[in-house]
This record gives sequence, structure tokens and C-alpha cells, in this order.
Amino acid sequence: MLDLQGYEASIFKGALVTIEVAILSLLLAMMLGMLGALAKLAPYRWARAIATLYTTIIRGIPDLVLMMLIFFGGQVLLNNGLYYINESINEWFTSSDPSHEWTAYLPDYIEVSPFIAGVLTIGFIFGAYMAETFRGAIMAVDKGELEAAKAYGMSSTLAFRRILFPQMVRHALPGFGNNWLVLLKTTALVSIIGLEDMVRVSSLAAGSTKMPFTFYMAVAIIFLFFTSVSTGLLKLVERKFSIHAR
Repeated sequence: MLDLQGYEASIFKGALVTIEVAILSLLLAMMLGMLGALAKLAPYRWARAIATLYTTIIRGIPDLVLMMLIFFGGQVLLNNGLYYINESINEWFTSSDPSHEWTAYLPDYIEVSPFIAGVLTIGFIFGAYMAETFRGAIMAVDKGELEAAKAYGMSSTLAFRRILFPQMVRHALPGFGNNWLVLLKTTALVSIIGLEDMVRVSSLAAGSTKMPFTFYMAVAIIFLFFTSVSTGLLKLVERKFSIHAR
């Protein structure tokens, strides 16, 4: 057994934060991924161009660099924007009524939460990977079945719900599962922006106790547990959606 020197509760709390970040990031990535996939398959050139630019840039920049850019760079851009908005409002009101000195009531500074920044960054990154996964899954569905649905008088929404979506899920599950496992491990990056996940808590504990192997081994075991449970659940889902194919 690993002796965690009384840090068990802190690491458990950090593990819950890790799961929260992972699940919320997954939901955002799925939404962006579906939008990106539909945009890439859309008949509109501008939609395909935007989706292609998004997936190309995101997949070409390391996750760590994107995390730093969005957290620190986004915070700077947000607060600079607030400053210029405040100045513009003050100048407009002052020019309208020079006898009064106006002060805008927008905040001067907003500090971005590491939790929100982590979720947005990871979701934004994996939205690009999900877009390619969903695009490939949609393209794998037999177009003859969609044409038959249209011939039977089904609306586009009904054909999507009854024919396209169930088969798309079956084709997307292997890639989706792989993306989820990588996303789950990528949550370790949020520790560099100050979020108290289990990696950061373990790092601080390792520095205090001079026992880095013990605490990082504990983190490795917890991640292995999360990924093992995820793999088992994904296999059950794949089996359910593959019944009619078998």
C-alpha cells in the first residue's frame, strides 16, 4: 500500500475535479465536433473553410501551448477589451454632456477561473478531433438508406434520428472512445494553470514530503482506474449499437 502521509482526502478531491473537467470538456467537444463535422460536409464553401481551418490549427498546435495561450492570452485580450469598452463609453457620454464626468460601470479586470479555462481549452481542442471522427462516421453510413428514407417521405430530422444517427454512433464509437481516453489524460495539463486537480495536489504533496514516486504513482493508478472503467463502459455501448450489424 502507498503511504500518502494524510493527503488521501486532498487527492480524492482532486480526482473529482479531474472527472468534472473531463466530462464537461467532453460535452463541449461533442457539440463542437458535431458542428464541425456537419460544416465539413455542408454544401457551403465558407462553412467547409471555417471547419477545415479550425481542425487544421487545433491539431497542429501542441495541447500545452494552446492551454497557455487560451488561459493567459485570453485573459489579456478580455481585460484589454474591457478597458477599451469602458474608455469608449466614457468618451461617448462625456461628448454628449460635457458638463458631467461619466464613469462606466463595467469591471476593470476579470480573472478567468482555471476551471472554466481548462474546460473550454480541452473541449475546444478535442472538438477538432471529434469533428473528424463524426465526419468519418457520417460518411460511412450507406447513402442509399437515406435516399430510401427520403423516398418514403421522411423529413430530414426524422431520417437523421432514425437512420443516420444510430448508424453514425456505431461507426464513431471506436474513434470516440479513443478521443475520450486521450482527453481524460489530457486533463493533467490543467495543473499548470493553477487548478487544484489531483496532479497539482500530488505535485505539492510530493514537494512537501520529498516522496515524488509515491504520489505520482498514486496519480498513475487513479488514471489507470478511470481509463479501465471507461474502456469497459465503451465496450458495453459498442456491443449494444452493434447488435443489428451482427
